[in-house]
Amino acid sequence: MRPSNCLLEPGFFRRSLGEFQRFAKLGMTPSLVRALVRSCVIRQRDRHTADDFHSYPATTLESIRVPMTPYHLLDFTDPETITICKTMSDADMGGFSKAQLDQVPGTASGPAHMRFYGSISIDLPPNRPHIQRSGYAAWRNKDRGPTLFGKSLWDVDPYLYLALRFKSDGRKYFVNVQTESIVHTDIHQHRLYSRRPREWETVFLRWADFVRTNHGEVVEPQNEMMRQKVRTLGIGLTDRVPGPFELCVANLWTTNRMDDVDAYGDEGPTSDSFKK
Repeated sequence: MRPSNCLLEPGFFRRSLGEFQRFAKLGMTPSLVRALVRSCVIRQRDRHTADDFHSYPATTLESIRVPMTPYHLLDFTDPETITICKTMSDADMGGFSKAQLDQVPGTASGPAHMRFYGSISIDLPPNRPHIQRSGYAAWRNKDRGPTLFGKSLWDVDPYLYLALRFKSDGRKYFVNVQTESIVHTDIHQHRLYSRRPREWETVFLRWADFVRTNHGEVVEPQNEMMRQKVRTLGIGLTDRVPGPFELCVANLWTTNRMDDVDAYGDEGPTSDSFKK
């Protein structure tokens, strides 16, 4: 029996075409993007908003422009996106937490989205004395296949923000980012704050605010994230509070502007909003 097309992950040529279309839309090669952004923008990104980009002239690379349109990373309004994601929990080590992903169609009250749900248990597995802690669940995209341009990785270096359209139950979730770093178990994390639990909202997180961790612990030195080589994106729940959980996610995208929310809903807070 041959599976239907809607259940198949994007193939080699489709992934390659997507990368080519992205480069063509930007009108530049990845190396030229990084050269301009690093020399004119990155030094100032912690002190300036995206609107300041227009004040930086490109005197020697005038045909190059900083991308001001959103770059879609995971769009769960497309039912195929959920097929390239997977769940993880302490059940992988014999624990009793449960995690599932479901695709939910759009309605008059909300967009089509991915539903991440299950239950957290802190009970330790029997006959495994080396396991001293349990009670977590997470999801992320699977490693993507190669393209004509090489390994499938997201290059988010030209962008300031990671944006999410989501609906939370108010529990303590973290956004997780894996890159092609030397230490493959390193994860860069940022707390996913919700101001309106059980309502749809949009949040903008600065890439510069993500914290390097390893096995749940902050590690030093806090090396800058390899934003040119992002492997996976996901969200984890680590509050270790027993009971059910539910998080709905419609979109994850990266952008240099905070006025592109019209396509996704209301404008949400930035990561700076929670430092005041």
